[in-house]
Amino acid sequence: MKSQSPWYWVPTLYFAEGLPYFIVNNISLVMFKNMGMPNGQLAFFTSLLYLPWVIKPLWSPFVDIIRTKRWWIRTMQIIMSAAMLALPFILPYGNGVSMETGGLFFACLGIFWVTAFASATHDIAADGFYMLALNPHDQKEFVGIRSTFYRLASWFGQGALVAIAGIIDQSTWNISLAWKMTLLLPALIFAAITLAHVFTIPHAAEDAERPDSSISRVARDFLEAFKTFFMKKQIVIALLFMLFFRLPEALLLKMAQPFLLDSRADGGLGLTNTEVGLAYGTIGIIALTIGGILGGLASAKWGLRKSMWPMALSLALPSGVFLLMSVLGISDIWLVSACIAFDQFGYGFGFTAYMLYLIYFSNGSFKTAHYSICTAFMALSMMLPGLVAGYLQESLGYTGFFSLVMVCCLVTVLVTFLVKVEE
Repeated sequence: MKSQSPWYWVPTLYFAEGLPYFIVNNISLVMFKNMGMPNGQLAFFTSLLYLPWVIKPLWSPFVDIIRTKRWWIRTMQIIMSAAMLALPFILPYGNGVSMETGGLFFACLGIFWVTAFASATHDIAADGFYMLALNPHDQKEFVGIRSTFYRLASWFGQGALVAIAGIIDQSTWNISLAWKMTLLLPALIFAAITLAHVFTIPHAAEDAERPDSSISRVARDFLEAFKTFFMKKQIVIALLFMLFFRLPEALLLKMAQPFLLDSRADGGLGLTNTEVGLAYGTIGIIALTIGGILGGLASAKWGLRKSMWPMALSLALPSGVFLLMSVLGISDIWLVSACIAFDQFGYGFGFTAYMLYLIYFSNGSFKTAHYSICTAFMALSMMLPGLVAGYLQESLGYTGFFSLVMVCCLVTVLVTFLVKVEE
């Protein structure tokens, strides 16, 4: 391997891993909402964009044997750069364009689909390359760095870009133009990172093609891992836990930002993009990160079994702040930010138990493949509720929808009660 410090490529690699994910799953939601898409269609189509992360275990073994991880990283980054650069030019120039289902919408959705599949494949290659290119000491040393830059991509994609679009919109009064200009920024940044990685990502000795592994053999091993996964003890209860533990937050996720953006006449809070970028995309992410850190410390001290109930309640119950904001019609940006921070802190703290359970359930033979299947169910747990969240909100109104979210906390309690964790 070339003598090159991981500082040259680890931070940018994990920023590049996070940025497309948040553009696909967050920016698409806010942008289509700004352009007048109804909540039902909005939540349905943007939830479908989770699909590549649901099914990526199906092709992850082949990324391991076809070409090198470095090749996959560079190729997927080139594809994502092209897609992200094309998106601003597809969006309309005119103001007042309604982005409902039609040719223009499906063209934009197609760009997001290409980016999503390339991003899911890039995730597989980047995480694999990290383990091949760094020795165990450096892997531990840089795990915090990679996490930090992934979180930075989260803030940039959920906070900064939404706020920038709001500022441009307030200056031009043209939301379409605002998003065209805003989306050009991450596209240029991502293209620059892709170009830099041509020179900075090293050639790792262990990152080599594996001619000894045929596609048929890999497929056979994957089918064996798949079969043994569904033969594990308590598989039904485990799947129920993976799919429904986060049900309140999964429903809430797709309607939180539309609720903040919708006018008061439509039951929302009437915030601007800039305010949403500050409250949800900045303060919320900081609270989420702090909650995750404290959740990790608590689980290390208590263990998964003792952590499960406090974390389950922490994940589910803070969702009630959205019902409170809906009933009271809170408009002060700092009160709204405090409510969002409370919800996101609770989610970050509680999500730790979910991730630890996936690791716990994956233990045994085929650990890596089984964990990959678990993460597919994790993505599915967010996709399925999102498909119906918008239609439920349109039927019930925001107050009724958030009341339903609180009822769904009982589902979190039920699956937590059913699941068994040994000491």
